[in-house]
Amino acid sequence: MTISPQIPPSRLAPTTQLSIDLGDRGYQIQIGCGLLDREDCVACGAKSSQALIVTNTTVAPLYAERLQRVLAAHHSRVDTIALPDGEVHKDWDTLNLIFDRLLGDGFDRKTVIYALGGGVIGDMTGFAAACYMRGVAYVQVPTTLLAQVDSSVGGKTAINHPAGKNMIGAFYQPLRVIADLDTLDTLPDREISAGLAEVIKYGPIADDDFLGWIEQHIDALRARDKSALAHAVRRSCEIKAWVVGQDERESGLRAILNFGHTFGHAIEAGLGFGTWLHGEAVGCGMVMAADLSVRCGLIDGAYAARIARLIERAGLPIRGPRLGASRYLDLMRIDKKSESGQIRFVLIDAPGRAGVHPADDALVAEVIDAHSV
Repeated sequence: MTISPQIPPSRLAPTTQLSIDLGDRGYQIQIGCGLLDREDCVACGAKSSQALIVTNTTVAPLYAERLQRVLAAHHSRVDTIALPDGEVHKDWDTLNLIFDRLLGDGFDRKTVIYALGGGVIGDMTGFAAACYMRGVAYVQVPTTLLAQVDSSVGGKTAINHPAGKNMIGAFYQPLRVIADLDTLDTLPDREISAGLAEVIKYGPIADDDFLGWIEQHIDALRARDKSALAHAVRRSCEIKAWVVGQDERESGLRAILNFGHTFGHAIEAGLGFGTWLHGEAVGCGMVMAADLSVRCGLIDGAYAARIARLIERAGLPIRGPRLGASRYLDLMRIDKKSESGQIRFVLIDAPGRAGVHPADDALVAEVIDAHSV
């Protein structure tokens, strides 16, 4: 099945406000510099005296006080909880720390929760918001490139299970997404590269011209050039917002956003969550998925090689761990796109167009063996 959006290129100002069209669940994505200090950006219109900032021990010393200071103009009570950092903590025990704080300190059902951090914090906070008192409001304040271009947008919330990544969760949309590009200044280089994996994926699946732009600007992106980052975040969010607006709950089109993720999630689970960053696993997974697209007769080898070169230039691994093809396949059968035990992959049908396809296990095993070390 081919499912491809036709998404016009952005013609937006340097400080951008995008809208995600989901009817009464729609919201704005704010993108720019210095947004954490602007009340007009942080204010989300929710009428509540109580707010809780959920962050982690790495991000809290950098940005929690700034956000708390701005929120004090809108909420009479603003508290902060700092969770342990890392994918390995994206689990029930850490999720319960949020519930313990909310219940122990008497937060009511009109509380607004602010997710200040990367994808792990955003996913867990969103899931907590979806569950607490059957749903309270939350705002995404992503501080990593990966979260700004992908995980903070679209309402997917989840925690991991030892058997699979993001297998326990809910679709629950935020009130607003506030992507302050200045927070990327404090990211380690490894995290910048990981975020670039999710930027790169939008080219092969939706906008081949954007892929060409990334190729031309990959060095500037890795060097954190603000102009380049602003365009990359804007265009990535624009594509994702369009896709989610068409298919909020991933019944069809939205699946293309998982290009590289079926292989990538297997790598993360197989190694143990947190060994590789999510973006590192997705980058390698895109190399594998592109090769599978070639072996299925969908694209030529030159296009797959082009993608692999760009992923390597982004500072990402292009060869996966040698877990064994059978282990990969077992882990991939738990993937949410699988149906009756048959693994379905997001593959490239043509430059800038993707679809969901089944693939023979033997063919998938050839790809895994060819790209494992």
